[in-house]
Amino acid sequence: MVMYKFFFKRIIDFTIVFIALLIIWPILLIITVWLYFANKGAGAFFTQERPGKNGKIFKVIKYKTMTDKRDENGNLLPDAQRLTKVGKFVRSTSIDELPQLINVLKGDMALIGPRPLLVQYLPLYSKEQARRHEVRPGITGWAQCNGRNAISWQKKFELDVWYVENCTLWTDIKIIWITIMKVLKRADISQDGQATMEAFNGNN
Repeated sequence: MVMYKFFFKRIIDFTIVFIALLIIWPILLIITVWLYFANKGAGAFFTQERPGKNGKIFKVIKYKTMTDKRDENGNLLPDAQRLTKVGKFVRSTSIDELPQLINVLKGDMALIGPRPLLVQYLPLYSKEQARRHEVRPGITGWAQCNGRNAISWQKKFELDVWYVENCTLWTDIKIIWITIMKVLKRADISQDGQATMEAFNGNN
């Protein structure tokens, strides 16, 4: 378990992602052009700082699924109002996560691990919740297999810490299989009535 977690896992991730990018780059190019026009000039990608392993900050890369529409005061409209039809499809099929393969190649992320969250959440974690940063964050993880955005933050963190304590090759294979099934069913994309999950405030 320890050898896989801290050595073999990284080698396997790099190899799989390198081969995958060589195969799917034409598809990524088509999606990029599609989103560029759908987002009405807002671009096809966005980057955002996220904490990685041991809390080290890196820039996560994702496809952009929303426009930059603002209200009369210059404030961005709510996510649900800015989410385009194309963006909704890209998000529901988890295509928006594909650019993170580059993060995996760079070593910022792993294929499997706790999802990288916002930097502003760092001081809000309890000591136990902060254990999610003992491993590289992943494109998908145990929490995504057990509810994704449809579960509470507390439950999500419990599942993340469970993964940290049970990171094995078999666990990762199981997570990949469940993730594929979730994507095909487009399940647990968001909480009821929200385009994305509500912000974490340390209590929810």
